[in-house]
Amino acid sequence: MYQVRYAFLTLRSVSATDLLVVVAVLCVNFLCNTVGNAQSVRPPNVIVVYTDDHGYSDLGCQGVFDDVKTPHIDALAAGGVRMANGYCTAPQCVPSRGGLLSGQYQNRFGLESNPDLQDASVMKRFDAVTTLPERLRKAGYTTGMAGKWHLGPDHQITDHGFDQAFFKHSNAPGFWNMNLDGQSIEPTQQNGGGYHIDLISDFACAFIERYQKQPFFFYLACRAPHVPLDAPPKYLERFPGEMPERRRQALAMISAVDDGVGRIVQTLREHGLEENTLLLVISDNGAPLKKTKADEPGGGPGWDGSLNDPLNGEKGMLTEGGVHVPFVVHWKDTIPGGQVYTHPVISLDVAATATAIAGLEPDPALAGVNLVPYLNGAVTGAPHESLYWRWLNQSAIRQGKWKYIELDDRKYLFDLETDLEETTNVVAKHPDVAASLHDALAKWADTLLAPGIGALASDGRSKVDGDYYDWYIDGKRDEAEKAMPAKKTPSRSKTEAKVTTRDLFTRRDVNKDGRVTLAEFLAGRTGPTVPVLTRRFAELDQDRDGDWESEELEPTKSNATRN
Repeated sequence: MYQVRYAFLTLRSVSATDLLVVVAVLCVNFLCNTVGNAQSVRPPNVIVVYTDDHGYSDLGCQGVFDDVKTPHIDALAAGGVRMANGYCTAPQCVPSRGGLLSGQYQNRFGLESNPDLQDASVMKRFDAVTTLPERLRKAGYTTGMAGKWHLGPDHQITDHGFDQAFFKHSNAPGFWNMNLDGQSIEPTQQNGGGYHIDLISDFACAFIERYQKQPFFFYLACRAPHVPLDAPPKYLERFPGEMPERRRQALAMISAVDDGVGRIVQTLREHGLEENTLLLVISDNGAPLKKTKADEPGGGPGWDGSLNDPLNGEKGMLTEGGVHVPFVVHWKDTIPGGQVYTHPVISLDVAATATAIAGLEPDPALAGVNLVPYLNGAVTGAPHESLYWRWLNQSAIRQGKWKYIELDDRKYLFDLETDLEETTNVVAKHPDVAASLHDALAKWADTLLAPGIGALASDGRSKVDGDYYDWYIDGKRDEAEKAMPAKKTPSRSKTEAKVTTRDLFTRRDVNKDGRVTLAEFLAGRTGPTVPVLTRRFAELDQDRDGDWESEELEPTKSNATRN
């Protein structure tokens, strides 16, 4: 059976202590799966859904906000794993995608930031990298992608290992070599036909229909909720009431992505493929808030309407708000469902995991870790000792609970176990920890194409980055908020906030006794959202007796703002 073959191929990465556990898991899997299950004989399919500027808060399963509607992705998390500490490799689109598809820290081949897309020498180095789809083709996989590319000319996507491709990241013309009926066509321009998120989801389903009888890899790169915000009425209508228009647009675009995930899962089920398919949903970086989340008219540059709460910072920063992202893993009957995994993982792990389950030999060029043994219980402990980032002037390392960031002469140390929101810099309190992390970060940075922590520092970049760190970390935001006159939030009217709060109370009051305890309000959630929800519960519990009661449904000002 395939699971047995896969497990023995990965034994070399398992410690002697865990060997007996692995053997036991093999025996159980062998006894519980029948030889007649034809789908288990072939390697599993892999589908990666990569969203765009999609903040940590904005999946329902994250448990942060109630305005998000993502039932299909939430179902994947409920039947699989919500990675509470999932990261991308950069706080910006181009390098993040380079890291995902190469399985390497993209800085190793000089892909540092978005402007590098225009640098022919950098992109030539990317062209020479063996990508994940190229690796999987060697294992007999058919490969496809649809959506945003951002790693070179659209007509060259197939040069990077994709058999079928549909470049489409807006309602403008795209480019494809297979149509929505699953028929191969001459590479040609694609014109119109519907909303771009719907079209690329349809393309993914057509790909599955066509290649259902062989192992496949599909990369669905949704340009959502990235600006320009362009959700059509059928999705906007799902989010009525007063709220910032950019927030409505972001929620609608994410809802379109979720609908596409639902159609993909249904297509897999129709062909008996769900149990033999690994699905991952990840964002390329955090949401761009532009510091003030201004609800400017139109859908162009600025805040994209997505949110990073409770994380501090935003796209373009190596704080948690820039690189700590939604991250869901699902593989029915292979990875146990209902898990919230708290050890840090990173998008680099996608390539290492996919190649391992495809039966390929381990390649030291891949910087990630095969996550499956960690998620099915065969291996305990953390997959990574350290995670690293460098983005122009900024460099960072996470090691266990500690996060260390350098920006020119600034040094920050945060204890993410107690301060996920990165509000308190403890570098002076723990100088030995900071020094050790600096040394580890410097050692890693010396392996990059432009070696060194500060190798790409520039005065212009320092000014831009410094303004954001002043705002989010060094108190400028607090000063600005204190100076602002008090005013009512325009996000929702008092009546609408009251209705929303009542709906929340009804959902949380499972036993219908007219009161909600903190345990009921948390609904079994663990990880980074617990402190946020606990604070919200304290706001709703107006009489501070430990229960939120039906008599307390009249929202406070803070409740109306949060809802």
